[in-house]
Amino acid sequence: MSRTAGHLIVSQLEQHGVRRVYAVPGESFLDVLDGLYDSPIETVVCRHEGGAGFMALAEARLTGQPGIAMVTRGPGAANAMIAVHTAWQDATPLVLFVGLIPVADRERDSFQEFSLSGWFSTTAKRVMVLDDEHRAAEMVAEAMRLASAGRPGPVVIGLPEDVLVRITDAGPVAPRALPAAVPSPASMEELAGRLAAAERPLLVVGGDGWTPEAANTLAAWAEEANVPAAADWRAYDAVPHSSGAWAGWLGYGRADTLAARLDEADLLVFVGCGRSDVLSDGYTRGLKAETAVVLPDPDAATHAGRIDQHILAGPAEFTAALPESATARGSRGPEWLQALAADQRRYATARPDYGPDSTARGVDLGEAFGVLERTLPADRIATYGAGNATIWGHRYLSHTGPGTLVGPRNGAMGLSVPAAVAAALVHPDRQVVAVCGDGDFLMNAQELAVAAAHGAAPLVIVVDNGIYGTIVQHQQKHYPGRPSGTAMANPDFAGWMRTFGGHGERVEATADFAPALERALASGRPALLHLLTDPETMPPGTANEALQGSTAVNNDDGAPAALAAAGTADGAAR
Repeated sequence: MSRTAGHLIVSQLEQHGVRRVYAVPGESFLDVLDGLYDSPIETVVCRHEGGAGFMALAEARLTGQPGIAMVTRGPGAANAMIAVHTAWQDATPLVLFVGLIPVADRERDSFQEFSLSGWFSTTAKRVMVLDDEHRAAEMVAEAMRLASAGRPGPVVIGLPEDVLVRITDAGPVAPRALPAAVPSPASMEELAGRLAAAERPLLVVGGDGWTPEAANTLAAWAEEANVPAAADWRAYDAVPHSSGAWAGWLGYGRADTLAARLDEADLLVFVGCGRSDVLSDGYTRGLKAETAVVLPDPDAATHAGRIDQHILAGPAEFTAALPESATARGSRGPEWLQALAADQRRYATARPDYGPDSTARGVDLGEAFGVLERTLPADRIATYGAGNATIWGHRYLSHTGPGTLVGPRNGAMGLSVPAAVAAALVHPDRQVVAVCGDGDFLMNAQELAVAAAHGAAPLVIVVDNGIYGTIVQHQQKHYPGRPSGTAMANPDFAGWMRTFGGHGERVEATADFAPALERALASGRPALLHLLTDPETMPPGTANEALQGSTAVNNDDGAPAALAAAGTADGAAR
């Protein structure tokens, strides 16, 4: 069967079971768009290339399959760079197709010409350019394989517009199955010995690749083996929070108690993630403990510091090969496990940020997020952007298991709304809630038009304090009394949402939040709650010591602190 290279690309994506592509159209890949016209693949037309890339990333995070984004050359590719960087640092499979100028126009400074490899090679697993129409299917298949193999990440394919319209007799190729990195019995026996000998072991789970079965298996095993399980930054859904082994998360906003436990642990077992600067407070914590790392990446690129054992496996393969819990438990009692679990229960119990004598204005976020936790269905999906405004959600919203959280582990702003839209498309039967600050929201708020167009109904919580809160927090520490470049003037977000046909409400008092939430959820439409908060409001807890310049203070009792529970180094977090 003869067809154009552009149509063959679509046929190959169908072979891989791709259900959606997220695109901002461009004349450079018109033939691919034409191929999508008759395809069962849904083309989700986005309003900004950054939003398209973030939607594709969210699709990957929620389904385990590479997300697909399509953008045009030059400016379009530049806008998509943020999603590629996020997929690279977050180790999330993503395939970005970029339309290019015709081959004959290269190296003439042609309209929108740029170097695809020069731009993306440092933050992509591979950059390819389709110069041979007969290899279109082969190249797509290789990109899909590479995006998911080893340490997952982004792959970029350049599509010269003249190559796309060339005719080829080549057909789709069979997708290549990824080899399973199964732990050897000897390696699991060695790990069991390490666990049995440890008095204070700690699992640290994270990354992508978790399934409900793997999460539940690990959680049950950890309870039986008396091994508490903490999570990496924004990987809080790797194990269910109802587990007796759940110990909370490490990184920005973490409890000081858990940070101290990281130093007390005599064995750390990282599963799906490594010792990063974020979870270790800038490579200052958990450095001396005996360390085992479970990663499918032979280079363990995400891990810094000591490694005593490296097991080449992903979460599913590792949990399927776990040693007997009694063997791993040894003579260890439940006291260590119970202490960490109790610390986390106290930390995650929602409470007001301010007492009755406080002069703070606006919505008390501690109370509001307690209402959210009690009101939203248990299987809800939470999406986050960057910044201090997300910390209340991280602390007070629980997770039932994998596929219930999408957030930028690299601290990128603007992910919350497009991720929520994608999540509502992937799981139209589940409630999706985006939590974002006012700065983060307007980075990609335009993608709510996509939700309206597709009948998706996410709930967006916008925390509005009129400042870039994280940066103000840094200024308070380093340049007290000299705020500069951090104030914002905001529109009526709720009214703006209503122009899309959605439900929007402005909430200025804590008592008004619960009834507004009920109305939003009952609307059946995309909904936005615009929460006005005091600019002096900071997340509960304390900042990371590396940023705060103080020793650990266990203030997980929820008392407000002068400096926030992190978010503080969350990229350019707001």
